[in-house]
Amino acid sequence: MSTIRIAAAAAHFGRDLEFDLARVAKLIDDARGNGAGLLVLPDATLGGYLADLRHPDPQTLPPALKPDDPLILQVARLAAEMVVCVGYCEDGGTERYNAAVCVSGDGILGRHRKVHLPAGEVAAYTAGDRFDAFDTPVGRLGMLIDYDKTFPESARSLALDGAEILACLSAWPTSITNRAPRMAQDRQARLFDLYDQSRAAENQVVLASSNQTGAMGGMRFLGQAKVVGPGGDILARTWSKAGLAVAEIDVAAETDRARRVLRHLDERRPDAYRESRT
Repeated sequence: MSTIRIAAAAAHFGRDLEFDLARVAKLIDDARGNGAGLLVLPDATLGGYLADLRHPDPQTLPPALKPDDPLILQVARLAAEMVVCVGYCEDGGTERYNAAVCVSGDGILGRHRKVHLPAGEVAAYTAGDRFDAFDTPVGRLGMLIDYDKTFPESARSLALDGAEILACLSAWPTSITNRAPRMAQDRQARLFDLYDQSRAAENQVVLASSNQTGAMGGMRFLGQAKVVGPGGDILARTWSKAGLAVAEIDVAAETDRARRVLRHLDERRPDAYRESRT
């Protein structure tokens, strides 16, 4: 794969699915106008995020969509030649999942169910149980959903599965317990950037990080969409405002350059690491 343009979106989405789809269509048009081959939309793009992360109200949860819901198929049609990652609440029958799907005009390319659920989400969703990379027209890709990227093992699992690009879809708010007067000073704003850069650098991969903006219930979302190179450098970002972070990068060449001397995945010492305890 030669040079491609990667776009990560910062935008607000709520419960109005018709509005959400129209905004998706606009963002896809904007990304296409910027020459993007990959667009990463936020977590909970279709239906919005939880209104209260501490005590989710079962009566006001996001609408749950079947994996083959017409809305998802419509996003695939809108994507056409592009690759688009989009978040939604998945109807798993007796279970609900915070989920993401990667599509193009050819259909479904890959799926992910959020594995790591923060305290409030446990009351609303069932956790996923795996991280799988998959092939796309822009390269081998893996998806993470917001809190997943707090855990290094998540991104590492995808990198070991051959992912060249990590798509991190988020609905990441400012600190709920200790909100700073200015968003730039907020603890969660700092951590959001830190995790994005660390996950890219430690695995020497490209990372596209999207996020919600605006507010939902008592939460205010950070924005801060960005594209990060395999050395951990931020190539493009939106700061706190809505918009697209677009970066042009030769993924294979930049990854090879980052791994020219130090190849983190090859130089691991699994025999020295403590095994997980169940």
